[in-house]
Amino acid sequence: MASSHLEALNSRHAMIEGQITTEMNRPVPDSVKLSELKKQKLKLKEEIRRMQ
Repeated sequence: MASSHLEALNSRHAMIEGQITTEMNRPVPDSVKLSELKKQKLKLKEEIRRMQ
């Protein structure tokens, strides 16, 4: 159970990383959106660390 949850967290983390990269590559990145994505990514990273 924990393993599948960890995989889901890692998948979500990778997806958010892709969204951040996409947003940063736009001609005029949305700084508010980037900030929110980075916060989400950090929360996921912290949860992943706690589970390992």
